[in-house]
Amino acid sequence: MRNMQAILDRAAISLSLLCAIHCLAFPLALVLLPSLAALSLNDEAFHFWMVFAVIPTSAYALAVGCKKHKHYQLVALGALGLLLLILAAFLGESYLSELGEKALTLVGASFIAFSHYKNYNLCRQYDNCN
Repeated sequence: MRNMQAILDRAAISLSLLCAIHCLAFPLALVLLPSLAALSLNDEAFHFWMVFAVIPTSAYALAVGCKKHKHYQLVALGALGLLLLILAAFLGESYLSELGEKALTLVGASFIAFSHYKNYNLCRQYDNCN
């Protein structure tokens, strides 16, 4: 059970970083490598798929970790990050502007990655204490 929690923390951090890299680097990559435009990774479907991948991964890993170490503020921080990602995905450019959508996505992904990083470290400390 604890191995699954560690794997999911790492997966959630990776998904958050992938989301941030997508927001920051994809426009530059499109300019440098025009063949990437054919992949259509810049559309809103990518954001929805990322949100649907991050929600269960984050929720499970943080819930299992917080059962161990009892730092429930990490669940709140992770939930805030998820809420920001959901808002960015559902409101999109049409309501937030491109810059607003990217900012909301980056802040949300950062909150999620940080909460999982702390969760992972606290769980390792808890396991070493036992």
